[in-house]
Amino acid sequence: MTTTRRMRIKIVGPCASGKSMLAARLGQMGYDARSAAQDHSYVPDMWQRLNPPDVLIYLDVTLSAAQERGRIGLGWDQRYLDEEHRRLSHARAHCDLYLETDGLGEDAVVREVVAFLQQLE
Repeated sequence: MTTTRRMRIKIVGPCASGKSMLAARLGQMGYDARSAAQDHSYVPDMWQRLNPPDVLIYLDVTLSAAQERGRIGLGWDQRYLDEEHRRLSHARAHCDLYLETDGLGEDAVVREVVAFLQQLE
């Protein structure tokens, strides 16, 4: 049985499947980690005032990497990804960990994030 660690972790970024995977894996390790259901909720005024997380993690991906992994379905193009980055620019500027996931598998992403979190504990 795992115990929940105290820090609250929020995961944002343009790739929903990557955020969900990381939140699930961290949850299995006992972290209170959640992916942002709607990234636009991380505009400056809202996320700073409404229960901000202890740790904000930004997972980034390029369009080509996302397409190679099959994570982006129909309707995604560079304009959409650019809009996601624009909407998330404040979160990216204020995140505690920014991680480019291009070329990283799921296990590598989890290892990088856990190593960062262990430095904070």
